[in-house]
Amino acid sequence: MKNTIHWLGAGLSSAPGIKALANKTTPLIVWNRSLEKAKKTLLNSEIDIRQLDWNVLSDTVKAGDVIVSMLPATKHVEIAELCLKHKAHFVSSSYIAPEMQALDSQAKSAGVCFVNEVGLDPGIDHLLAHLLVDKYRKSAVYAAKNQHFFRSYCGGFPKVANDFKYKFSWSPLGVLKALRSKAQWQEYGQVKTSNAPWEALSRYEAQLNNGNEVFQAYPNRDSLPFLKQYHFGEDWDVQQFVRGTLRLDGWSTAWQPLFDEIAQLSGDKGEQRLQDLSEELETKYGYAEGEADRVVMCVELEIRSADDVIWHQSYHLDSKGDERGQAMARLVSLPVCLAIESVLNNEISQGVTAAPDQAEQINLWLKSLGDAGEKITFKNHLV
Repeated sequence: MKNTIHWLGAGLSSAPGIKALANKTTPLIVWNRSLEKAKKTLLNSEIDIRQLDWNVLSDTVKAGDVIVSMLPATKHVEIAELCLKHKAHFVSSSYIAPEMQALDSQAKSAGVCFVNEVGLDPGIDHLLAHLLVDKYRKSAVYAAKNQHFFRSYCGGFPKVANDFKYKFSWSPLGVLKALRSKAQWQEYGQVKTSNAPWEALSRYEAQLNNGNEVFQAYPNRDSLPFLKQYHFGEDWDVQQFVRGTLRLDGWSTAWQPLFDEIAQLSGDKGEQRLQDLSEELETKYGYAEGEADRVVMCVELEIRSADDVIWHQSYHLDSKGDERGQAMARLVSLPVCLAIESVLNNEISQGVTAAPDQAEQINLWLKSLGDAGEKITFKNHLV
């Protein structure tokens, strides 16, 4: 009997991935809290869509199946524990939370894969970072004493800029909460921290296929654990290491009133105000049906010796929404599909893992994305 893919959550960010899997031979069941919303999003009566009932799901899952969680990150550990019970695999596009990492030994004992960070950011950015580090390590200029500058930025925004310099692909609440999140990164060889994005805004000039474009950028979350994940040597002279978010130029000015209000919120009243703000923003700045979005990602590694740049390579993408779906949805859900296929083909290590880190497998994933119409451009800045 074939293993089954159980895809939990049929929101807009899931649709391209679900449709891609529906064309494969592996059985697929889509579980969603609202049947009507799922059917409206997918527009395909041939897909097996069921109402998400945890007891029914538990009775349906069998050993070797894959459960994909596109639900809020707070549900992932609960779903992973369900996978352990049934010896099923788990896939999500979300960051690996400490509670998820804690399940590593249990997943290995059960012989299952718990794959995370296989969306856009985190996900595709990891693939590109690993390739750059691999290329650099194999280069003639590789030396730990060199000065290393790593920058990885990604952002989604409307294809046609509006007055707010942004639109929401999903609930704004997560974006608003992120504005209150601390960040940590490396700059000038020192660890830097910020309490909110507006404390660490910088100007970033992206070298895109259609020419250079200026964005605003800020560090996102804690960049430092990714030094090890990306195989930076402990003895390397790392002058800059930042993983961050891109926003359209002028974003901070448009959002200043929000920054001022959010900085003052606290307690239960503050949480309620965030909820109210989220609903207001979703109504005012949500994407219209069929409206095109845009996603820009730039990942670069620059190496200097005696203040001279001796190695500088990068990857970038600049994708737009089209008849295949929104760019954000495609770039989040299609890598998830690649992770599912890799799990079913026994190409992923058992236990809790992130996106692949070996060049051979990464290049296969990037080829698959290219075959699906997603263009990622490599640039050697010294040629």
